[in-house]
Formats: sequence, structure tokens, C-alpha cells
Amino acid sequence: MKNVIITGASGGIGKELAVHFAKNNWNVIATMLCLEQGKELRNIPNIHCYLLDVTSTESITVAKQKILQDFKTIDVVINNAGIGYRSFVEFSEDEEINNIVDVNWLGVVKVCRAFTSVFRKQNKGHFINISSIAGLVNLPLGSFYHSTKHAVESFSECMAYELMNFNISVSTVQFGNTPSNFQKNVTRCNHTPVKCYNELMEKISTVVEGKTKKNVDLKQNIITKVFEIAENPPKKFKRNTIGFDANALNVLRNFLGYRLFGRIIRYSVFK
Repeated sequence: MKNVIITGASGGIGKELAVHFAKNNWNVIATMLCLEQGKELRNIPNIHCYLLDVTSTESITVAKQKILQDFKTIDVVINNAGIGYRSFVEFSEDEEINNIVDVNWLGVVKVCRAFTSVFRKQNKGHFINISSIAGLVNLPLGSFYHSTKHAVESFSECMAYELMNFNISVSTVQFGNTPSNFQKNVTRCNHTPVKCYNELMEKISTVVEGKTKKNVDLKQNIITKVFEIAENPPKKFKRNTIGFDANALNVLRNFLGYRLFGRIIRYSVFK
């Protein structure tokens, strides 16, 4: 049986990935901030839960030691842990900025750094870094979330070059708004004294909620695609864009360029 590490596996996409991999005869090393939150996974065959905070080098080191005591090899690491922050730059808060950078970007960096040596000694391994369409295009109120996802894309591509000689490959996965706990847990900027800011927040939130409700098949498509990548990892770095919304935005951005694309976004939001 192959072994996969999944970060942020206590809920949302991470949890469903864990269940899917386990049902398809993989050993799942499900990592999470709180073991109590992942209690539903404990009794599922092939799932093994570990405490791991992606923002803490110490926590990652301790978890790594425990995991390697239980498993001789690791085939795939899925960096799934992530959070959202929807805010205006003017009213953003240091704590929230630091938090999203620590989880969404530095969390991926630190987990990859920890397990690269494992893959190198094995002379095999694959990192799947869950990004977002936010890593390929830029949309209103995404200054912080989009920045972290762009960073994940750049980091992943750069790292892939370093690891080619060791039979270690890297993939990223981008998708749009998915029906899961993620949107419910997105931190939003509080009501501001600026009227047009508040109106923009309301409009963007309504658009996102509407898109999320429509993407009923997206979650299963994501799970199926991630599993497919894990089963047959590409030798070279590859981006995988999933879902109509994500693919449409990506094509429009690349085809139109940032000026025309920006004009469409401004018209859609501010008309």
C-alpha cells in the first residue's frame, strides 16, 4: 500500500481526500491542528491521525519523527491546509495578514522542506500543493489570499527544478469556489466607515456565495483529480486547473492580458 500525508485533514476537502484515498487502498497519514476535530476519521480503516501545525517548525519536526517511526516510506505529500481572509488593504490587520501568510504559504514551504529529505533518500516522491485559481488570476478583495496562492505557485515551480535529479516531482492544483467549510470559515474585514468599501464587500460576498452553491460537482472532481495525480505523478512540474470557473478565468486572463481582463472584472463588479 502506498502512503500519503494530507495536511489540514480534519475537515473540508482535506477530510474528503483522506476518506477517498483510504477507500482506494492507500494508507492515509491525516494531519491536523486538533485531533478531536478529526475524530470521525479515527475508525476508518487505513487512516492514521497525527497532530501537526503547519505554521510551526517544531510541530512539523515532531510529527515527522512519529510518522517515520510508523511508516518506512512516504509516496505523496498533499499540502492542503489553508485559510481565507477577505479584507481591504486599508483596514487589514497584522494578525490576520501574518496568519494567512503563515498557513497558506510558509506552511507549504515548511512541510515541503521537512519531507524533501525523506523523498531524496528514497529517490522518489511527489508533492501536491493545493493552490487556487487565486494563484493564477487576481480578483477584488483578494489582496492577501491571492498573494499567498501566487506564492505557492511560484515556490512550487522553482522547487520542482531543484528536485528533478532526485526523482521528486511537484504538482499544483487550482480550482474555484467549492461547496465546503472553507467559505464559511473565511475571515472578513469588519464593517468600515467607508460606504463604498462596505458595498463592495457585500457584493463580492454575494457573488462568491452564489458561485459556490452552483459548483455542486466541483468537490468530487477535485478529489478525483488529486487522486489521479497521486496514482500517476507526472515527472515534470504541472499545474492542474479544475472546474469551469477556474478554467474560464485562467483562459480569459491569459488570452486577454491583464488590461482587458481587468476591464471585464471592473465592469462586472462596479457596473
